[in-house]
Amino acid sequence: MSDIKKTIARELLQIKAIKLSPANPFTWASGWKSPIYCDNRKILSYPKTRNIVKQAFADKVKKLYGMPDVIAGVATGAIAHGVLVAELLDIPFVYVRSSSKQHGLTNQIEGKLDKGQKVVVIEDLVSTGGSSLKAVDALRNAGAEVLGMLAIFSYGFDVAEENFAKANCKLDTLTDYFTLIEMAVERDYVLPEEIKTLQVWRKNPETWA
Repeated sequence: MSDIKKTIARELLQIKAIKLSPANPFTWASGWKSPIYCDNRKILSYPKTRNIVKQAFADKVKKLYGMPDVIAGVATGAIAHGVLVAELLDIPFVYVRSSSKQHGLTNQIEGKLDKGQKVVVIEDLVSTGGSSLKAVDALRNAGAEVLGMLAIFSYGFDVAEENFAKANCKLDTLTDYFTLIEMAVERDYVLPEEIKTLQVWRKNPETWA
């Protein structure tokens, strides 16, 4: 387990971007009940955490892909993070809406993107991967070569791995569910006996209650 994974997991817990509540579960937009809730938008309000995440993204982009032509952020949660990474790398930025606008130019991709350009996609959170991969499809349909996607956090669901494999899209994350839980126990954010609940939930999140 890398130090940067641990560092970012600790930061997310410290600023309460990730909240753990096995006894009083959250309800996701999908209707799933969950003992964990992730809101990476909070990162933007904390300069220290924001800079750690920005630098980690930039380092991973360069390590995995060299220097792409464009950074693309997935709307809306990853727009700001994508801009910060593109600024640090000094390369162009675009962002991808969940669907085309219903007025004006009806764009789904905002910004200048040319066919054949190599793109790395920035995402804040991956659960099943469905909405994230819609952005990848939009970029590919526009003629871009998507090198891969980088996200701040992933729950590590099997369905997400399957969806990314089917889409032939590489996914890497700055930290993950397992690192987060380890750091949560280490820092007394959850009790040791609550770990079983978190482990059971991750195996079958759609039916857990």
